[in-house]
Amino acid sequence: MVACALVDADGRVLVARRPEGRCMAGLWEFPGGKLEPGETPEACLVRELREELGIDTEASCLAPFTFASHAYPDFHLLMPLYVCRVWRGLPRPREGQELRWVAPAELERLAMPPADRPLVAMLRDLL
Repeated sequence: MVACALVDADGRVLVARRPEGRCMAGLWEFPGGKLEPGETPEACLVRELREELGIDTEASCLAPFTFASHAYPDFHLLMPLYVCRVWRGLPRPREGQELRWVAPAELERLAMPPADRPLVAMLRDLL
């Protein structure tokens, strides 16, 4: 897994709400997804952002920021988080998810997966 904090010109972060019928439905998360075999995290994010949100960016626009390490009951997740401030197009929900731009301080009030929660304070301090 790899995730991206898209940051707009106003310093807001894009989050997506997992749609009904999916694992952890209703929780807010940073866009991203699973790496395919042989895929770099940057290539994965370029692909996932295009598939999930209909936006285009380049690997050079993705800045490695931090990572989440969380033990779920059936696996351990180690997930890098990148920050991206440059992309082409307007993010649109292409997979049934709800999207929301939020100020960094608002992230703390959203219901998020346990692995995403520690990333919030770090993003707030960055932005």
